[in-house]
Amino acid sequence: MNHPRGLQTLFFTEMWERFSYYGMRALLVLFMTAEINRGGLGLTDRVATSIYGLYVAGVYLSALPGGWIADRLLGAQRALMAGGLLIALGHFSLAVPSIRFFFLGLSFVVIGTGLLKPNISSLVGQLYPEGGPRRDAGFTLFYMGINLGAAIGPLLCGSLGERVGWHFGFGAAGIGMVLGLVQFQLTRRHLGDAGLTPAHRGPATRRDWILCGAAVALIVSTLIVTLAGWVVIDPVWLARRTTVVIVGMAVAYFVWAFLFAGLDRVEKGRMSVIAILFVASAIFWSGYEQAGSSLNLFAERYTGRAVAGMDWVVPASWFQSLPAVFVIVFAPVAAGIWIWLARRNRNTSLGAKMGWGLLLLALGFLVLTVASRRALAHGPVWPSWLIITYLLHVFGELLVSPVGLSSVTQLAPPRLGGQMMGIWFLATSLGNLIAGLFAGEVSGENAAAMPGRFLQVVLTAGVAGLILLLVAKPIRRLMPGVG
Repeated sequence: MNHPRGLQTLFFTEMWERFSYYGMRALLVLFMTAEINRGGLGLTDRVATSIYGLYVAGVYLSALPGGWIADRLLGAQRALMAGGLLIALGHFSLAVPSIRFFFLGLSFVVIGTGLLKPNISSLVGQLYPEGGPRRDAGFTLFYMGINLGAAIGPLLCGSLGERVGWHFGFGAAGIGMVLGLVQFQLTRRHLGDAGLTPAHRGPATRRDWILCGAAVALIVSTLIVTLAGWVVIDPVWLARRTTVVIVGMAVAYFVWAFLFAGLDRVEKGRMSVIAILFVASAIFWSGYEQAGSSLNLFAERYTGRAVAGMDWVVPASWFQSLPAVFVIVFAPVAAGIWIWLARRNRNTSLGAKMGWGLLLLALGFLVLTVASRRALAHGPVWPSWLIITYLLHVFGELLVSPVGLSSVTQLAPPRLGGQMMGIWFLATSLGNLIAGLFAGEVSGENAAAMPGRFLQVVLTAGVAGLILLLVAKPIRRLMPGVG
């Protein structure tokens, strides 16, 4: 009652978009690794998880040009509609039993999400020009819509995909996006002029349209030559090379910023903190985002899912709803803890929060290490092992994700603010790529190495978390005036 009516429009649009995204994501690796006689693609785990990593990384990378197109050419509302239509088209393409339509559908979803995701968040912010606590509360409600869709999507799409047919699950994801678009179109009048026109349209609009057209032509031509089979791409090779490229881009950008961006001493100190956050974020997401790959396969192959006393087995994809459910339950608790600490002047430093987040990720993988050893030795383990793992990971996410995002916006020099958000998305994209490559090393023919590989994540995340805790005070000194 105390918020703009347009918030409901955006809440339900985002809820349905996340329903479609997470509903499809819960099925993606399971479908690719399923045998052909079960309707799947029959891909090896290594290839399937590499494709998964490329797909999720592409979703985050596409947010950068998606925001640029809205700011300069379409406006946020039109970009959102165009993105939603592409997402729906992508899901319906996935519903067609054809390998070419499968990759075409993934491409549509990546491009569409890049147009929709950053711009719907921008619209939420524009509903509260006065800022303040009311705006923060509005984003909290919007965040609940994200997780509500993420919780429901795997349950419905997963049930259809695993019980009826994979392509029915993908089709349900498309229907969800269509419902979101219909709802948006019927109620978009409540948004008023927010995002109706481009925010930064200038004299170079014609040049910008030419650049956009050239990019579209490049994408279309690439799709044609690959889908026609004229060029064969090895997903594992591409994922590895893309990882190297992203690391190179990040290193080159930070070198440029320190040496040639004209930063003063304070700004260089804050930039150093952003570089630390980049590395910590990439490590965290490389573990956390295995939810859709290695943990999804663990649920399918090594978790006992039969319900006692009933002739029914819980779909493996249902476990993908757990993180969203835990966020809905515990995000308000975490927010309350930060407020309670702030009132007593006992704020936890940025470095400490990131460090504890990585330690919680490590603890979750330690649970999974024990579970995988038991599964390989004695057969499927209780679902409680995965449930505890997801719970610990969500506790870590509540420390890393909102805290890191908020800190980057405060630490970035004003003239580099947009670029710093791009760097933050780049870290998430890098983490997703590493997660996909790693998942191929712990399943299929590499299943025997699973406990050892999971232990590597424990050591990597644990050591990184301890280092951050040890240097938390020096990090705070590099960012005077910020958290």
